[in-house]
Amino acid sequence: MRAPRIRHRPLPAAPAQLPPKGLPGLDPAWSRLVAARTVDGTRTFHVLDTGPILAARGIPVRGTILAVHGNPTWSYLWRGLVAESLRQAETDTAGGWRIIAPDQLDMGYSERLCHAGAPRTLTGADPDECGYRRMAQRLDDLDALMDALDVDTALPLVTLGHDWGGVISLGWATRHPYDVDAAATLNTAVDHPVDEPVPAALRAATAPGLLSASTVETRGFLGVTLSLAEGRLDREVHAAYSAPYRSRDRRGGIGGFVADIPASADHVSRGTLEEVSSALTRWDKPTLLLWGPKDPVFQERHLADLQERIPHADLHRFEGAGHLVAEDRDIAAPLLTWLGGMDRRDGRLRPEDSTRRSPAPAAAVHGLHAQLEEMTASWRRNSPAVVDMTSQDPTALSWQELSSQIDALARGLSELGVSRGDRVSLLVPPGNDLTVVLYACLRIGAVAVVADAGLGVRGMTRAARSARPDWIIGATPGLALARTFGWPGRRISVQALSHRQARLLGTVASVERLLRSHVGASPDVPHPAPEDEAAVLFTSGSTGPAKGVVYTHGRLAALVALLRRQFDVTPGSSLIAGFAPFALLGPAIGATSVTPDMSVTRPATLTADAVARAAMTGEATMFFGSPAALRNVVATAPQLQADQRAALGRISLVLSAGAPVHPDLLDAVQELFPSAEIHTPYGMTEGLLQADIDRDGVHDAMATGQSGVCVGQPVAGVRLALAPLDPAGRPAEELTVLDDPVQPAAVGVLSEIVVSAAHLKAGYDRLWQTDRASSRDTAEGLLWHRTHDVGHVDSSGRLWIEGRLQHVITTPDGPVGPGTVETPVDALDEVTRSAAVGVGPSGTQAVVVIVEPDGPDRPLRTGRSPLASPEFASAVRHAAGDVPVSAVLVLDELPTDIRHNSKIDRTRLALWAEKALTGRRPGTP
Repeated sequence: MRAPRIRHRPLPAAPAQLPPKGLPGLDPAWSRLVAARTVDGTRTFHVLDTGPILAARGIPVRGTILAVHGNPTWSYLWRGLVAESLRQAETDTAGGWRIIAPDQLDMGYSERLCHAGAPRTLTGADPDECGYRRMAQRLDDLDALMDALDVDTALPLVTLGHDWGGVISLGWATRHPYDVDAAATLNTAVDHPVDEPVPAALRAATAPGLLSASTVETRGFLGVTLSLAEGRLDREVHAAYSAPYRSRDRRGGIGGFVADIPASADHVSRGTLEEVSSALTRWDKPTLLLWGPKDPVFQERHLADLQERIPHADLHRFEGAGHLVAEDRDIAAPLLTWLGGMDRRDGRLRPEDSTRRSPAPAAAVHGLHAQLEEMTASWRRNSPAVVDMTSQDPTALSWQELSSQIDALARGLSELGVSRGDRVSLLVPPGNDLTVVLYACLRIGAVAVVADAGLGVRGMTRAARSARPDWIIGATPGLALARTFGWPGRRISVQALSHRQARLLGTVASVERLLRSHVGASPDVPHPAPEDEAAVLFTSGSTGPAKGVVYTHGRLAALVALLRRQFDVTPGSSLIAGFAPFALLGPAIGATSVTPDMSVTRPATLTADAVARAAMTGEATMFFGSPAALRNVVATAPQLQADQRAALGRISLVLSAGAPVHPDLLDAVQELFPSAEIHTPYGMTEGLLQADIDRDGVHDAMATGQSGVCVGQPVAGVRLALAPLDPAGRPAEELTVLDDPVQPAAVGVLSEIVVSAAHLKAGYDRLWQTDRASSRDTAEGLLWHRTHDVGHVDSSGRLWIEGRLQHVITTPDGPVGPGTVETPVDALDEVTRSAAVGVGPSGTQAVVVIVEPDGPDRPLRTGRSPLASPEFASAVRHAAGDVPVSAVLVLDELPTDIRHNSKIDRTRLALWAEKALTGRRPGTP
């Protein structure tokens, strides 16, 4: 049934009109005026409609998208969607989407009912005031318009909205559940608790004494809204948005829309809003949410409310985008891709069935707590399980003690209200406390959210708002940050706090007291299932905003099984974890984990002395560390005593993960760990182990003179595929799946590396578009992950990494991976490390090499300029071989990411190099 109709006192109307020609991005052919019989008479709408264009081109209509703008925009908001839909329609054999984007009455170029003849003061209290449209009537207006346009509802029908057009479009969809097949919305809200104030961004505009002055009498509200775009709108685009609202006569609808915000319980539109919000809890059709998180109007709580009402909705958060997300980001591509992934069955539009699978795990998979329980029941129960060397007095927990603390805390958290599926942000430094907290959360089925301090406050804030945890467990510094920056989640401290401290930090409990009050207790909940989410691990953020990577219990367990098989980790092994992820996996592997004395945020602070002390205390047999950590360990080795060297001599395995490792560093590490096998496994946050190679294998591979760094063969359970790059550096959509032996045509081809394995991520968290873009399908039906790393394979099936996809240099002779140049340049005696970047337009880029010297930089420079001396530049060009190097620059220290201190920030260096080569002061990158 339709909502009750509100009849308004008729007012003189200003006629609808077509937009002026010349508005950027808006083709006049898209516009039409449509007369529709509304509840208060025949009204004329301005509408963007691609139906006639598709018909004229002989393109069949595959479905209709009804796009509804908000306040104070107009249908111009959807011009990018209109253009992209028409572009795709030319080549899509299924036809094209008909886009219908009306200007709501009183808005844009549609008919004006609320104009200069209306009162000069809007209050929002009088239902007939100024004749402006109420929410219920705007829903009726869409009914009238769709009837007038004679839309074929036998074809798929999708609604789309933004701002108050979002709630109106969703409301219209729920009114017509048998006609509407799917819904999508940008930033909007479908509920506003009456006891909460409206967002600060709207507060001034909604104040009765200011409403008319800010929305109608002046362009204040219009100007503020248009200023919410990321950066600034182009001047011509800003003018196009403002064009329908240049005079007071044209802005009555802006004020009317604001006056119709149902913030109070007695507002005339409150009932309509509640009908819509309630109906959405029963909405079971495919739904897509495209969100700009920096919106001061529609905030995280509005998004959370939408997700609670529509839990099956797909979500993509465009980090950095705000209220005008359609201007900040391309929303057409993900929307049309999302719709393209649907099929029409049973008269409804549904997501396509997913038959994608992963290869079989490398070894038998057990629960994450299975090995811990086995160790606790064995004769090793009293031997150390975790050793924390980060304080002056090392602390240790036996397997029995660790298991007991995990059980007790799991019971305490469960009784506190932490439930299966709840997200728990862990702001605890690596060490024994973190291990206990993590495994207690996993035991009760809570999802651990890990965003390490290396992201910085800004990055951690973005991660917290993205993951939206229900709980935060943290040490005092982390809780203080959470309180200061308003991170979501109820807070639990690690240590017991005084009443005053607890009040200041807003904590509701402490781990210490929960452990003390639940000694000997065990959780009374079942173990999680393999498909249950286990963790959201955030990437380093070295190539853009950090992304949340979702792992299930089954996928983490498959990783544990692989590590045990690949590196022959047996119960009783002991590892020094200079690389945090491996410390957390220790209990699941059955190995003692020793956390050495180092700064969590700067792996390069790990010293040889700290490693030796950890080896002696934990009787270590393995050492895991990043390349930056290894480099500093080697540099500080001369300070070691004889007994410390002996302890390092007992280590049998050294692993370095996080970035490729140069052979010279591996040789230096071998001298320090003479009995160890040295491996440099290749992986990423999305899949911590994909390929592996040892030191001898690296030397054998490098002797072949190939480009990049060899990372070895795929490990057991991993399938490898290539997406060859075209001359513009774009990877092919069709994958070349590698067989054994490798197909001759695939050897040596610069490609994006694509992998498939049982221990890969389950997906990206609340990043639908990123998750979709990172996946590839093949005829085998496997789930593939695009790594965004580029490289090649050789005839022996070894994988060579040559850089990141976004750092590929597109020269006139074709694409070049940075590693092609960097690997031979790094071998020069004068060089610590180097970076090859592209300067200039895509397709004609020049190769510029930036060098961090090994020793004084003055002899390598030309005076005070960053340009290398002619002699040194010649040596670099000779090392680069066939790749033409246009310029060589010298920099004291290359910028790197925080987490690994190893991944060079080539994007920053490319901007710095461009300034340096054009005569501008480059400053510090």
